Amino acid sequence: MNLIYNTGIYCYGALIFLASLFNEKARLLRNGQRDAFKLLKANVDPDAVYVWFHAASLGEFEQGRPVIEQLKKIQPETKILLTFFSPSGFEVRKNYQGADIVAYLPLDTPANALNFVKIVKPTKAIFIKYEFWPNYLLALKAANVSVFSISAIFRPEQVFFKGYGKWYLNLLRTFSHIFVQDKVSLDLLENHHIKNASISGDTRFDRVYDLFTQARQLPLIEEFVKNSPDVIVAGSTWPKDEELLVRYLKLHPQVKLIIVPHEVHSGHIMTISKLLDGKFVRYSEATPENVKKTNCLVVDTIGVLSSIYRYAGVAYIGGGFGVGIHNTLEAAVYGIPVVFGPAYHKFREARELIAVGGAFSISNYMILEAQFDRLLKDQQAGKMAGEYVKQNTGATKEICRILINDI
Repeated sequence: MNLIYNTGIYCYGALIFLASLFNEKARLLRNGQRDAFKLLKANVDPDAVYVWFHAASLGEFEQGRPVIEQLKKIQPETKILLTFFSPSGFEVRKNYQGADIVAYLPLDTPANALNFVKIVKPTKAIFIKYEFWPNYLLALKAANVSVFSISAIFRPEQVFFKGYGKWYLNLLRTFSHIFVQDKVSLDLLENHHIKNASISGDTRFDRVYDLFTQARQLPLIEEFVKNSPDVIVAGSTWPKDEELLVRYLKLHPQVKLIIVPHEVHSGHIMTISKLLDGKFVRYSEATPENVKKTNCLVVDTIGVLSSIYRYAGVAYIGGGFGVGIHNTLEAAVYGIPVVFGPAYHKFREARELIAVGGAFSISNYMILEAQFDRLLKDQQAGKMAGEYVKQNTGATKEICRILINDI
């Protein structure tokens, strides 16, 4: 199985090379992987103690971020190495101040893994959520490095639990400890005789709670929503979401709608503009005067969504008519009800928010209209959403307690 895996990895590397000739994201990945060892050799302090965190992309980084920052707070002398697999993570967080070194993870070949561990000499390695790279795990085990998985989640359909997946299942035994999000994951592991695991919860709850306590005041948003009891903030939206939202706005002009698209490039903003017949203000062009004259604000910048949710009466989360919804917790933490499309079932927090009465799924315009009309007048649903988030914080504290004792 190891030979099959390694053959696949080399083929994957070749495909990345070919794709890099035509695709910018593939080119960033190839160049980042190629230059990673040069970056590490130039920046690793051979006399320092490094803890290595690895995240696939930006979402996983946000899950690991509370642990990185808490660990650094408790032991400021510890150096943090942060690696990413995806350009969408590295390119956004390459200047993250919480890490001493940020780099791409070189391709998971046996030689790369051994060379990486030899250069960095980490005292421990922390892989976030779904990250299980066989050659790195084996190299870390050979070097007697403690390895942890945090905010992990397991499902029966994963390769670990298939008849042909015993080699992958055995890789889980290389971890010193696996912190899982829920009992389903723990039961799956225990049923397959993986005992080095415990339920800690999901560190995303800690992250969104941190964002909640640090939320910025946004004067232009405050001016826009001023004196309006009916404010909808739609975050990470896609075209299907926007069609429904604009239809609702046109039929309910008293509502104030803030659209924060998932993609803010000019082509997407132009599509939204056509839906709105040009009757909106772009956040990048907003002034205290022009925001008073519109009922729709389109945010064409990044980095402000989590703070904007504080001004909502109802939050709509995009992506539910595509591959899956985006972050519901960023909104729910403010004690506001959350609405999203039908593609939410693989997200535990979305299912649980629905179960406690803090979130609602819609599949068409008629249901969306009914939910918005009701939720703009119903404060109880928002209270349930906020309470759900608060009750699920604490994973970071539990994880760091064990990590610190292991150092």
